[in-house]
Amino acid sequence: MTAPERDILAELEAEVAQDLAEERPPAGGPGYQLAGALGALVIGGVAAWLSHGYGLGSLKRPGPGLWPFAISVTIVVLSLALLVVGRGLTDTERFTRTSWLPVFGLATFVVVAALLPVIGFELPCLALCIVWLRFLGGESWRSTLVVSVCTVAAFYALFIIALGIPLPHLV
Repeated sequence: MTAPERDILAELEAEVAQDLAEERPPAGGPGYQLAGALGALVIGGVAAWLSHGYGLGSLKRPGPGLWPFAISVTIVVLSLALLVVGRGLTDTERFTRTSWLPVFGLATFVVVAALLPVIGFELPCLALCIVWLRFLGGESWRSTLVVSVCTVAAFYALFIIALGIPLPHLV
């Protein structure tokens, strides 16, 4: 690489770094680190309790709750580790309006889970894709609709046609 190419590359890197720094939420303190760790600890604990209720089985004959339980325990362990070392970390971001987007995303999953047995998976999944892409992701309407319809069609082809999984569906 020649010297002018390196200079241009260095300018681009500096410009991108400055743009990212301007878009980043303000820094939070140790309280935000602890709040995030406690939130994850509660979610992991509740998920472990719920997945245990499905039955764990054994490693040779796993039950439906085994892998969700393993993931939940991992979340709990990592949350506890963050509670221990979190006060010394400085990379926390302050909670802003966009901090609520994951909560909204989780709420849409709950709605899809409630609608799935009633009206099938196609319409709730289509609505989920539209909400996530357009309203949470800020995509254009055209790309939102194309990606949403293609995603639901791919899920239908994979789960209903190819794998024969007995999901509730329209057709």
